Amino acid sequence: MQNLLPEPPATRLPADDEADQALAAATTDEAFKAVAAKFPAYSAVWAPLATSALAAGEPVTAYAYARTGYHRGLDALRRNGWKGHGPVPWSHEANRGFLRCLHALSQAAAAIGEADEAARCAQFLRDSDPAAADALS
Repeated sequence: MQNLLPEPPATRLPADDEADQALAAATTDEAFKAVAAKFPAYSAVWAPLATSALAAGEPVTAYAYARTGYHRGLDALRRNGWKGHGPVPWSHEANRGFLRCLHALSQAAAAIGEADEAARCAQFLRDSDPAAADALS
C-alpha cells in the first residue's frame, strides 16, 4: 500500500564552526570533556564520550553521556523545525552528532539491560535515516 501523506521535510541542523573546530582538535577523553564543558548544547561532543565509555566497559557512564547528547540533539532539532518525526539525514554533517548519540544510547541501553529502550532507539535511528543505521552498525 502506498502512503499518500506527504513526508515531512528533512531537518538539517546548523553547523557550529567553533564547536566543530574544538571537537576536531580533541583526541583524548579529557579534551572531549573540555569541549563538552565549553559547548554543552553541542550534541556531537557527547557521542565520542559515550563511545569511549562503552569501550572502557562503563555502560552507565556511556548511557549518561549518550542520553545528554540525545536530549541536546532533540532540543536542537525542535528549534530547527523538527516536529517529532521525519528525516534527519546522515548525509548532512551537522546531524551526525545527534545520530551518533542515538546509536550510542541504543548500545548503552542494551548494555545495562534496557532492551525496550535499546530497540526504540535503534528504530528511531533507522526511521531518522536508514543510512545512519547502516553506517553506525
